[in-house]
Amino acid sequence: MKKIEAILRPERLQETIKALDEIGVTGFTVTQVVGRGIQKDSMGVYRGQNYKVSLHPKVKLKIILSDYMVQKTVQAIIKAAQTGEGGDGKIFVSALEEAYNIRTGLVDDSIDELNQKEEN
Repeated sequence: MKKIEAILRPERLQETIKALDEIGVTGFTVTQVVGRGIQKDSMGVYRGQNYKVSLHPKVKLKIILSDYMVQKTVQAIIKAAQTGEGGDGKIFVSALEEAYNIRTGLVDDSIDELNQKEEN
């Protein structure tokens, strides 16, 4: 199993969800985050006062899936989220040793079982 964490522009989230759905990835978690990378600082105005925005709003997608789905999923995210400008985001892929089902308390192999059924 692998964990994909993708940080992207909030305005590209719906398009990314649609792309994931098209390849059969339906389970994920979305959180709102702020961060800083290559994207330049910008200026904002609040009640007539200028201020510098150095942390930019982003969304973070967490997806747990089988190894064989990783490249397909990464490519779908890139295609949907890419604007070609600085600040498009990053994708991180890491190994995941185990997952547990809270309801049953057992090791959760359902991700691999579902993917194996799709192969057959």
